[in-house]
Amino acid sequence: MANYPRNLSVGGQAVVEGVMMKGIKTVVAVRKPDGTITVSDFGNMERPKGWKGWPFVRGTFVLYDALVTGIKALNFSANVSGDENTKLTTKDIVLSLLIAFAFAIGLFSILPVFVTSLFKPLRQNGALFALVEGAIRTVIFLIYIWIISLIPDIKRVFQYHGAEHKSVYTYEAGEDLTVDNAKKYSTLHPRCGTSFLMITMIAAIIVFSILGALGPMSILWKIFWRIVLIPVVAGLAYEFQRFTAKHLDNPALRPLAVPGLWLQKFTTKEPDNSQLEVGLVSLKASLNLEYEKREQIENNDDDKVKEKEDA
Repeated sequence: MANYPRNLSVGGQAVVEGVMMKGIKTVVAVRKPDGTITVSDFGNMERPKGWKGWPFVRGTFVLYDALVTGIKALNFSANVSGDENTKLTTKDIVLSLLIAFAFAIGLFSILPVFVTSLFKPLRQNGALFALVEGAIRTVIFLIYIWIISLIPDIKRVFQYHGAEHKSVYTYEAGEDLTVDNAKKYSTLHPRCGTSFLMITMIAAIIVFSILGALGPMSILWKIFWRIVLIPVVAGLAYEFQRFTAKHLDNPALRPLAVPGLWLQKFTTKEPDNSQLEVGLVSLKASLNLEYEKREQIENNDDDKVKEKEDA
């Protein structure tokens, strides 16, 4: 069995030519153009405390932290993995993300409402409206994922996504964090953000069906509530995903995770050994393993380092 901290909920996200991982610390490992791997330490992993850690509330704060950290990780990876002529400023990253958010709200919140409103019989039945709208939103989302999965640069990110999952599986199995051990694992993981998005689609149908049953409302009010209630929908989806991920051994509950795992077939790809190495470096650094080794070297404790490497 490997010698590292146990019982942590580790995970992260793929970035440009790299992987962000959250364990004891939050770190990002990126493959540079010269072939070397560089690691950026974002500090200790902070989890919601007090009332922010309450069920159905914590999901919003976890997602907010993931968003902020994700922006930093993408900024770092884009600059490290590119050449000097393609460096991105923080302003470039923020502007791109604002455009992406506006696009996402328009595509997944506003467009489905307008398309559904074209069917006049649905306008007076709020619950049925939400059901059809949710189906349209899901179809749009699946088409969108399929299209971007065909883009070569996105495919490489999806390969790093697969490397992240394989690395996490290796840790959860208690094995040594090596490429040979990680290769055998699946690229599909029940706690993946892709699964969360699929669960969010279902949660949105439930929430907006209940809202629609309270009485008819105009198209503008429908759009307003679709945006305002995003934290509520996300909170429900977060709790549901946590619950199902912990009970996958239950035959009655495992099918609930299947739609999200199926969708990951689009958002994860089989990584090569080089990409797996980056994922494992990120995971080790998040568990302080690499930092312990560096500290020993700085203290001139070379014999202990050699013993650790030979073990």
